[in-house]
Amino acid sequence: MTYIGYILVGLLAAALALMAYVRLAPVNAAVWHDTGLPMMEPGQYPAEGSFIEQRRLDGGGGDVLARLDAIIRETPRTQRVAGSVETGKITYVTRSRVMGFPDYTTVTLMQSPDGTASTLQVYGRLRFGKADLGVNRARILGWLAALDAGR
Repeated sequence: MTYIGYILVGLLAAALALMAYVRLAPVNAAVWHDTGLPMMEPGQYPAEGSFIEQRRLDGGGGDVLARLDAIIRETPRTQRVAGSVETGKITYVTRSRVMGFPDYTTVTLMQSPDGTASTLQVYGRLRFGKADLGVNRARILGWLAALDAGR
């Protein structure tokens, strides 16, 4: 094998190792489930590698979180990492089709103290890299559109 051949084999091995790490890296559920985000004013908050949609809901929120959970769990390559409908906070991982890059989404439903209103926060972010090319935004807006259509 020539010097160039060794370099190519080395590069291929490095690429395969990176792909394996992305797919097999352990998920620390506690880290991804505890977003540290405060509740904010309703709106959309895009950032590099992440997207947040926050909405105020009239009433106590009813079955909103349960319906959204069902929509999210139907998404291909998506699974629940932590939380539950009963706790009012759920974190999911969705992996890209080819490389298996993980994106984490945390959905939180907070009730007002008097129970007359609630706030829904959906926070999606990537684990590896810096830019998600709008994937988290598109996914979250699609889920929320499906939720709105089911009213």
